[in-house]
Amino acid sequence: MDKEALLKELQFKAVRSSGAGGQHVNKVSSKVVLTFDVFNSSALTEAQKNRVLLKLRNRLTKEQHLLLHCDEARSQHKNKALVIERFFEVLKKALQASKRRKPTKPSRAAKEKRLKSKKRNAEKKANRNFRV
Repeated sequence: MDKEALLKELQFKAVRSSGAGGQHVNKVSSKVVLTFDVFNSSALTEAQKNRVLLKLRNRLTKEQHLLLHCDEARSQHKNKALVIERFFEVLKKALQASKRRKPTKPSRAAKEKRLKSKKRNAEKKANRNFRV
């Protein structure tokens, strides 16, 4: 994953931030929206694209664009840096291969413990019905 090539493919848009902030928030566009076109990216291989499309399908638009935004800081430059950092974290997590599960069987002690607790519960419930 070449970060420099990915940075060239990112598109940024500055928009007005929402929420409280008085007069300043009404005239300054400090919120940054990052757009990344996954399908037409030349920085990712086909296998990487497929993996990203699969893993991030809930976060993609219909046009296969990944949208991230940041309005945490008051500065547009700080928000841009934060959203770029978040983009690389999301992409890294999406490209990471998950560990294969090794099928295991319960141990003999675990089986005996389970059966013993089942027996104890059965006796407890059987004693409830017994009236003298």
